[in-house]
Amino acid sequence: MDNPSTPRPDGGPFRGIHPMLYAFFDRSGALDRSALERQVETCVANGAHGIAVLGLATEVGKLSAAERRDVVRWTVEAIHGRLPLAATVGSGPVADQIAFAQFARDAGADWLILQPPLERGRPESELLAHLDAVMAALAGHPVGLQNAPEYMGVGLSPAGIVELAERHPHFVVLKGEGPVVHIRAAIEQTGARLAVFNGRNGLELPDNFRAGCAGMIPCLDTVDRQVGVCDAMQAGRHEEAERIYRDALPAIAFAMQSLDTLTCYGKRLAALRMGMGEAIHDRAPALQPTAFGVECVRRYAAALGPLA
Repeated sequence: MDNPSTPRPDGGPFRGIHPMLYAFFDRSGALDRSALERQVETCVANGAHGIAVLGLATEVGKLSAAERRDVVRWTVEAIHGRLPLAATVGSGPVADQIAFAQFARDAGADWLILQPPLERGRPESELLAHLDAVMAALAGHPVGLQNAPEYMGVGLSPAGIVELAERHPHFVVLKGEGPVVHIRAAIEQTGARLAVFNGRNGLELPDNFRAGCAGMIPCLDTVDRQVGVCDAMQAGRHEEAERIYRDALPAIAFAMQSLDTLTCYGKRLAALRMGMGEAIHDRAPALQPTAFGVECVRRYAAALGPLA
């Protein structure tokens, strides 16, 4: 296999930077629709190539079924066709996944990211049968698969992924959450069948593109820098991409120490850079920010400057 240094494949919605939106809550603990809409406008203004919702950074495990539907509807309405939207379909029984996936599709999500059943110890044959049934119910609509055993404890083998791709032509994206060397191996093992995205808030960003990633699904704390890196890599301006990445890396590394750190401090960094201030309300259970942690967030926000 060659060693591409630009996002691939060219064209279509399956490339570039697709920030995963945070879930902001108001003082009463309810979802804050205005904060979601502000994130959408920030993504558009900063040149994001798409938007994603209902991933781990959206604190999807804290949202009710009705709230998950609200997030999809509100995001579709806020985007108003300006960017493609990916909606994560969380782990659950086959019937529940199909029902939510069909809702998200009909509401306007351009593609769906399926999570496998999060039951440790299940044989791969059962995981494949589960995903096969869900994908079959979504025939004709683009779907991806989140394969992140490092974070989720469950994942498919490369052979299993290829088997699903052969059965379902609309299975077009593989979303990983791991070190770039693991992502590179996944790309090599699945060939050119799938557009591969990584996450981890943009860690190792230039190298992910060198490894052959089509794009990334980070959060929007540093969306301006991440889009800059992607565009520079695509244009072959690798030194510029490395310079932009070095500028953003301290903030990316600070927020990506753990998922709890990301939803605590990464969310606050995004809020400050979007001009939302520091009055952020968390939904329990949540890591509580310390005075020193907030001081760090302020320093990173000042160094990066406001988002457009």
